[in-house]
Amino acid sequence: MQVTERRKWYIGFGVILILLVALLIILQANWYWIFGLLGFLLVVAVYDRGQKKHTLLRNFPVLGHMRYILEFFRPEIQQYFVASDDSERPFDRKTRTVVYERAKGISDTISFGNDRDIMKAGYEWALHSLAPKHHSSVDPRIVIGNEQCSQPYSASRLNISALSFGALSKNAIMALNLGAKHGNFLHNTGEGGLTEYHLQGGDVGLQVATAYFGFRTPDGNFDPEKFRKQALLPNVKMIEIKLSQGAKPAHGGMLPKEKITPEIARIRDVPMGQDVISPPTHRTFSTPEGLCNFIAQLRELSGGKPVGFKLCIGKKTEFFAICKAMLKTGIYPDFIAIDGMEGGTGAAPSEFVNSIGMPLQEALVFVRNALVGCGLRKHIRIIASGKNTSGFDMIRMIALGADVVHSARAMMLALGCIQSKQCGNNTCPVGVATQNPRLFKQLDIEDKAERVYNYHTATVKNFVELVGAMGLANPSDILPSSVMRRISDHEVRYFDEIYDFIESGCLLNDATIPARYRRFWEAATPDTFSFVH
Repeated sequence: MQVTERRKWYIGFGVILILLVALLIILQANWYWIFGLLGFLLVVAVYDRGQKKHTLLRNFPVLGHMRYILEFFRPEIQQYFVASDDSERPFDRKTRTVVYERAKGISDTISFGNDRDIMKAGYEWALHSLAPKHHSSVDPRIVIGNEQCSQPYSASRLNISALSFGALSKNAIMALNLGAKHGNFLHNTGEGGLTEYHLQGGDVGLQVATAYFGFRTPDGNFDPEKFRKQALLPNVKMIEIKLSQGAKPAHGGMLPKEKITPEIARIRDVPMGQDVISPPTHRTFSTPEGLCNFIAQLRELSGGKPVGFKLCIGKKTEFFAICKAMLKTGIYPDFIAIDGMEGGTGAAPSEFVNSIGMPLQEALVFVRNALVGCGLRKHIRIIASGKNTSGFDMIRMIALGADVVHSARAMMLALGCIQSKQCGNNTCPVGVATQNPRLFKQLDIEDKAERVYNYHTATVKNFVELVGAMGLANPSDILPSSVMRRISDHEVRYFDEIYDFIESGCLLNDATIPARYRRFWEAATPDTFSFVH
């Protein structure tokens, strides 16, 4: 340490000692407290100089700890004192405030006008009508289930996306399901399996993921009889095969070992003391045709309930291969859930979260085009999942091709999530995403269920009012030309001028295949997910 640096350290250390001693004197502490504190700081200083893990502490003993203390509290300082209302991610303060207000039953009306930058590129709005419909004439529900389904489900246009027990606490799961019961909407189990906490009376979407938690054999394969027992429960309304997830496609789910309890290990049939990482692919099938046959099998095992699959779009050829398999087998899913790369997760490698998968808007347009181009759209509902919180978000998704919107993090915010981003650490301070009893037992189930119900009710109400303001009685009549986006400070465009929407059946005729899709379509085969040259 140079003389100047040593002098700075002596001065800084001396200032801290003087301040601490002065504080103790003001507080009228006994002298042995003062000498004890001085002794403690000297021990810390000696230890800091001797350790070899932190160069900062070796160069600046005692003082260097201030840096680590401030770093520890940096997220809270940033969130509450530094960040603007529009700057936080993934959900800014304005968005979270609206969710909180609706969940608490507080009016979320705005005074004094629009405070958004409406001249900023990316700003979007819906087109209203001079002949609006009263919101009471707008149907907020839609039937999911095609002609191959014997138990179609009348679904809310907004539902709870996949949230597993394990990732979330049992109190959080029970509150979500009770909220779904009060509001008559769907609660997806996530890949963690169906538990007693999902059976509080709300409608349930049963997810079948790659690890088959809840209905797996000892060696990890799919167990049809275990699945049948769960799928036939009256609360279970739909079955969702998870192929991939937006935040970590082609990776498989992750549950850190810190969050594994004996109960979770029993429900999932996994060992304690190690991370639970689901396989990236299914064992039950390995081809597009196999996926279609698995859909038919689950439909039969569930007594004819709606069956679909969820995925994040990656290679277009692979989705075209699934479409060709549907055409070849004549087996159609009742729905396809599209998860964008902006979707949430409790734990995933940063590269997967930030750099893998197609964003939701582009994915929706592509899936809509693929199904329309194959003549399959009339059989299949499209569900949009990924960072949707408001009635306008629902309008936007439907304009791009969706029928239904699912949301996970907005429902977590309604539960009381404060976006502390500690989901994978088992330290969620509000008891939502943790298995620590000290934390989750403070989450009041009845109160939070009411908040989930309130949020859903208010958001759907705003959605149907927007639909009515657009002069429509059926949300399915929302078109790409119903929404506009600012491209620059002097240009705005309709969605159908930004995105290309293809004609029905055009992929089935070689002469009408759009040039931008031809190479992907011709390379696709129902026999494999691999690219065929």
